Amino acid sequence: MTSWRRQGEGGWPWLAAGSVALSLLALLALLVLLGSRGLAHFWPAPVEVVTLESGERFAGQRVRQERIAGDPQVDVLYRTGNRDLDGSYWRWVGAGAIDTRRYPDDLLVLEREHWGEFLGRLVALRAAGDAVPLPAASDEAWHVLRERLTRVEALREQRRQLSEDVIAPLARRLAALRSSEALDPARQQTLTEQWEAARQRLDALDTALARDALILESVDGQRLEQPLAGVLAAWRPNAMSWVDRLLHWGRGVGRFLSEGPRAGSLEGGVWPAIFGTVMMVLLMSLIVTPFGVLAAVYLNEVARQGPLIRLVRIAVRNLAGVPSIVYGVFGLGVFVYGIGGQLDSWFFSERLPSPTFGTGGLLWASLTLALLTLPVVIVATEEGLARIPDQQREGALALGATRYEMLRRVVLPMAVPAMLTGVILAVARAAGEVAPLMLVGVARLAPQLPLDGEFPFLHLDSKFMHLGYHIYNIGFQGGDVERALPLVYASALLLVVVIVVLNLTAIFLRHHLRARHRAPER
Repeated sequence: MTSWRRQGEGGWPWLAAGSVALSLLALLALLVLLGSRGLAHFWPAPVEVVTLESGERFAGQRVRQERIAGDPQVDVLYRTGNRDLDGSYWRWVGAGAIDTRRYPDDLLVLEREHWGEFLGRLVALRAAGDAVPLPAASDEAWHVLRERLTRVEALREQRRQLSEDVIAPLARRLAALRSSEALDPARQQTLTEQWEAARQRLDALDTALARDALILESVDGQRLEQPLAGVLAAWRPNAMSWVDRLLHWGRGVGRFLSEGPRAGSLEGGVWPAIFGTVMMVLLMSLIVTPFGVLAAVYLNEVARQGPLIRLVRIAVRNLAGVPSIVYGVFGLGVFVYGIGGQLDSWFFSERLPSPTFGTGGLLWASLTLALLTLPVVIVATEEGLARIPDQQREGALALGATRYEMLRRVVLPMAVPAMLTGVILAVARAAGEVAPLMLVGVARLAPQLPLDGEFPFLHLDSKFMHLGYHIYNIGFQGGDVERALPLVYASALLLVVVIVVLNLTAIFLRHHLRARHRAPER
């Protein structure tokens, strides 16, 4: 500090280092919060059988406990499930009203397609109309249930593949053939026969799925018959070892990353949202990069410097501060209703009034965000061009290169790191934007990906899901805040990870090109 004071620097180095440290600590705290709250959702919590002083019993998984200010009693929140039996999914209980807590090994948790989770015991298994009583606490019942669940999972996967890979494409081809002016009866007959055969196979799979059912019982004695086709997973948390719990947690995280949402986005995974976010950012980057680079090259290398160019630079920098919702309104009016509506009238008139490009979709969302991030790319690229020494340009021209060759072989390669810096900033901003996407193409639920095996493979007119809008949807539009909260944390952590991965890819590429062309350090 004494040497810094002698040099006139004072305590500014310490202040700068402390600011960086605080920023890193804040970022680390954010990641720890998101990770601990989000990833803990997939850990199999033990199931308690709670007996109250009144004699009432219920099974539940402890979530948290709270103390209201001024009230000495501690209230405990349990996730009880069994909504189809009790009408509620959560239960608050005063800690003082609890008599005993037990953790029986035979209690199981069922993850179901409808009504959420079930907590209780297995009484019997029914196959082809015959009930087979099995002791609820026996390992034999548990092994039989797991075997039948494996069978159901295989049948469910066959049904999904048949529906998505065969029936859905045949339905689209039939619809396109019927809407075309030149109707081919022979082709239509062939497609109809194929569709009917696929439907028969689908009906056979549905019959096989409906074969098994479970007879379940809650701890308070209520019984329920649950079709096994509606059971997605089953586990006994109280009987699981740490290795089993860790494997269950890994499977839960994997399903969260690979499956689509269900039950109003309060269950299932976020794979369509991940795909939609990454695809939109990649399309946006492919659109904005050439336009931003060309604009920066013109402003810095081609245009004659003067008041008009200075005015253009001021306008570009001001555009970077325009609220994003304004770009969303512009995209809705110009891209969706203007250009999209005109494309429908030119090329898809037979489908009107059902719009094809005259509604929100992946293309218009990418164009809107490209327009939103265009000033960022222009400013970053122009600053990189301004840092290239004039001796580089003069040396190339002195060796006989034309102005075009000087730009293409000397200036632009040295400015590539600056271009990628602009792309990194654009990706960081675009990946988290939600407001403009609500107007130009994002959907609350779009389980079908805009990518398939039919030409043109990537359907730019399709609606898509986005991680940012998914977080907003489940956090503020869902009906069950307690169920949505862990998914909000997990989705937010995933959004941060996606942005970091995209940015790190561009950063590594920028470092490689900077070392290759020996561009000046920023």
